Amino acid sequence: MTGFVSFVGSGPGDPELLTLKAVDRLKRADAVLFDDLSAGPILGHARAGADLVGVGKRAGRPSPKQSHVSRLLVDYAQEGQRVVRLKSGDSGTFGRLEEETDALKAAGIGFEIIPGVTSACAAAAAAGIPLTRRLTARRVQFVTGHDVTGALPEDLNMAALADAQATTVVFMGQRTFPALAQMLIEGGLPPDTPALLAKGVSTAAEALHRSTVEELARRLTLDISDAPVLILYGALATG
Repeated sequence: MTGFVSFVGSGPGDPELLTLKAVDRLKRADAVLFDDLSAGPILGHARAGADLVGVGKRAGRPSPKQSHVSRLLVDYAQEGQRVVRLKSGDSGTFGRLEEETDALKAAGIGFEIIPGVTSACAAAAAAGIPLTRRLTARRVQFVTGHDVTGALPEDLNMAALADAQATTVVFMGQRTFPALAQMLIEGGLPPDTPALLAKGVSTAAEALHRSTVEELARRLTLDISDAPVLILYGALATG
């Protein structure tokens, strides 16, 4: 009998932000393959005796190859097991979800995708701000701060990213934000555009720092955190 895989978004780290469906799938899983940021208290919802397998990727640290993670999913499911692939935030937001679902499709294995709270929404909530506002911020956009090499992607849409009437959220951009900020300012974004640096959102390590795009870029040339970091900029980042 072939098993089944549930892709579960674990949210930004606070177990109270898990959905009821996410908790249900964790309680019934035979195996849980989890990201680094999904570890800790969230795994307390897994049933006793379930295989707990860490497969997370963190910048600057040894990480399992994506092909290995996909192979594990297929192997567990082909043994007839119920598998949870626990991904931080929302599985479909910069989570390499499609690479894993493609492997399951190729193997004829069924799956479902259970949404999670994105760190962008959690960061905005922690800061007491919305992501959109009528007439002021009509658009919200998510962008990754690095490509597979760790550098800024070369094909960024700078006209969109330099739009002061959008709320822009930069994922995984702590190391590359100084270079991005320079490009944004050269592209017409005012240097004093409000910016928010959110660390460890919804965890005990949570810290929020408000500044401007220019000031934040200067700060990040001097201070890089090991904690997961999200950057928001735009008119609403003032709080």
